[in-house]
Amino acid sequence: MSKFFEIIAWLQIVASPLLIGLGIGAYLYYKNPTIGFLILAIALGLIGFIIGILWANKVWKTKGTLWFISHVNASPDLDNLKRDKVNEEL
Repeated sequence: MSKFFEIIAWLQIVASPLLIGLGIGAYLYYKNPTIGFLILAIALGLIGFIIGILWANKVWKTKGTLWFISHVNASPDLDNLKRDKVNEEL
């Protein structure tokens, strides 16, 4: 079961640069819809996909994808919330 979550976290890491590349490519293509910009948009999506795969594999080999995603999704502002409520009551 842990391997399943590792794969899901790997896909989340790959999705970030992929979506950025697709977003930039879509913006450029819709601004000027020609075949040249379509090719550029597809190329930017592929570059984002390749960067995502390389980044996810590097993270997987070093710290692990679950460790990385958990630190990215952590919200340190909420860590001290309970402690702040106790201090306010005093």
